Amino acid sequence: MTRPRTRRKDTRERIQHVALELFLERGYDQTSLREIAERLEVTKAALYYHFRTKEDIVTSLVEDIGRPVDELIAWGQSRPRTRETRREVLRRLNEALDTGAPVFRFLQENQAALRSRRNADGFRDRMRALGELLAVPDADLVEQVRALSALFTVYFGTFALNHMDGDPGEKRAALLQVAWEQLDAAHGHPVQDGK
Repeated sequence: MTRPRTRRKDTRERIQHVALELFLERGYDQTSLREIAERLEVTKAALYYHFRTKEDIVTSLVEDIGRPVDELIAWGQSRPRTRETRREVLRRLNEALDTGAPVFRFLQENQAALRSRRNADGFRDRMRALGELLAVPDADLVEQVRALSALFTVYFGTFALNHMDGDPGEKRAALLQVAWEQLDAAHGHPVQDGK
């Protein structure tokens, strides 16, 4: 027998999935709660039980994709600041971005509509914390820029490569290799063919 909490979670995830599908198809502004409910084949009242507004749905999606990044930051802060830790931060970020790719694509494609959304500081705080994990104390400005470039390569490269042909796994591997090369150059390590 399915427990009520599991059913609620499944329903919540189904709503998120369908809403994201519609947001990607039509755009955030052009999608209504009524259309989400119709595609789900539920009443608006049933939808309201889980989410009162479209913004509530978006907030839940952002929280869900933010959680692995927050866990990554906590992990990185608990580790010694070594080359291996920095590389692992980038590898795990690359993986998290792959998992959350549809949400990140939606956020990227609907920036204008979502500009007034709350919690923009959460993204900035996460990027700042990730940047601190990659930085080496007392590095010169060029080295600091290289370390941040490694972060931006993984993060923003995810969106830039969406428009290029090719296998998604190969594109992600290429992003990670370039990011590692930037990170190694920032910290005086010779580049070793993506290793």
